[in-house]
Amino acid sequence: MGFSPTGGTDITLLLVALAGILLLLFLVIRTKLQAFVALLLVSFLAGIAAGMPLQAILASIKNGMGGTLGFVAIVVALGAMFGRMLEISGGAEQLARTLIGKFGEDRAQWALASTGFMVSIPVFFDVGFIIIVPLVYSLAYKTGRSLLFYGIPLLAGLAVTHSFIPPTPGPIAVAELLGADIGWVIMFGTLAGIPAMIIAGPVFAKFISKRIHVPVPDYIEMEDKPAERELPGFGTVAAIIFLPLILILLNTFSGLLLPEGSTTRTVLSFLGHPFTALLMTTLLSFYLLGIREGYSRDEVRQIATKALEPAGLIILVTGAGGVFKQVLIDSGVGDELATLMAGSSLPPILLAFLIASVVRIAQGSATVSMITTAGMMAPILSSLELSAPALGLVTIAIAAGATILSHVNDSGFWLVNRYFGLSEKDTLRSWTVMTMLIAVTGFTVVFVLGIFIA
Repeated sequence: MGFSPTGGTDITLLLVALAGILLLLFLVIRTKLQAFVALLLVSFLAGIAAGMPLQAILASIKNGMGGTLGFVAIVVALGAMFGRMLEISGGAEQLARTLIGKFGEDRAQWALASTGFMVSIPVFFDVGFIIIVPLVYSLAYKTGRSLLFYGIPLLAGLAVTHSFIPPTPGPIAVAELLGADIGWVIMFGTLAGIPAMIIAGPVFAKFISKRIHVPVPDYIEMEDKPAERELPGFGTVAAIIFLPLILILLNTFSGLLLPEGSTTRTVLSFLGHPFTALLMTTLLSFYLLGIREGYSRDEVRQIATKALEPAGLIILVTGAGGVFKQVLIDSGVGDELATLMAGSSLPPILLAFLIASVVRIAQGSATVSMITTAGMMAPILSSLELSAPALGLVTIAIAAGATILSHVNDSGFWLVNRYFGLSEKDTLRSWTVMTMLIAVTGFTVVFVLGIFIA
């Protein structure tokens, strides 16, 4: 049950929320305080400013962290391990090479966009880019085209699924904080992501590559190198990537189409829960991409353990976002935000997109933007009693806003800048515009869908 402050006015609680966001941005941007610590500190201070008893603040922090991590920690950890197996085994490279072979070099843009779209579901954005970028160099070297002609489609595919489609950490975190069904998030993320990938990828690449010619950097040695070992089969890799998505979607649809209590629905609900689906997928990846590819059991164990290192930071930051959300709810700030929203003419989808966009542009991190926005939107949405599909749309609206206008305060900007040998100006003209196109296209799709889904 939430704490209702007795000494504060309505405007005071709203100012607490605004001051909390501004302080969070200041701590992350100016003082360079680590996001996990910054979120915890702001949660403490927001609770005190709202008039919560000190013991109540501690209880909110405990409940917010525990309630969020009970789901997110398991999903992100399992996803990280099977993503690492895909990376180490050469599965991501196999996807790219096979698709380029099927599409042909003339349509390699579409192959690279499709590869990025699939690879970034289990593999972190920067890792997927580093694995596949040698193929971009090779194609640009052979054809004499600008690196951007092939690189932008790859980046668009990677960026879209990194932000829009679980089990990547961003949408998983937002879905948990908002209470959204993962199946709906996958469905709407795909519906919004495909046109976003096409427009920001192959379509924009043709335009920008004619205006910015980027040769392969001089420090890249171009020579055909034979594979050091045989790569896993394309069918195996694709099956492992799509298995959890299919199971989760079957769970969602079974809840809509089958009567409650039926055996089929019960089985699909169990198999399609993210815990079950991802555990099965991770175990399959250990065998099919590990043991069967020549790795020892001990090597597979070491690979899986290593994968948890980057996942740990994301899990903790997400947990701190859950703390911030819980303090807003328990302090009464959430109720005031909900009341303000009820009197506003802004649809929740638009409000979520705008907040995520502002936070993203201000501090650079898509993850921090998603988590901060979800923390603010959660108490608002709980009062509106939106349907499961509508919550899925809001989740993707937040993901779209958190993708917009990557610039000099985002690590992705500098990753592209350095690997493609671009100037800062040309990185803004290419990469930054690409992220804007992804965000605007993705948001447009979910906004239109939101007109028909209450």
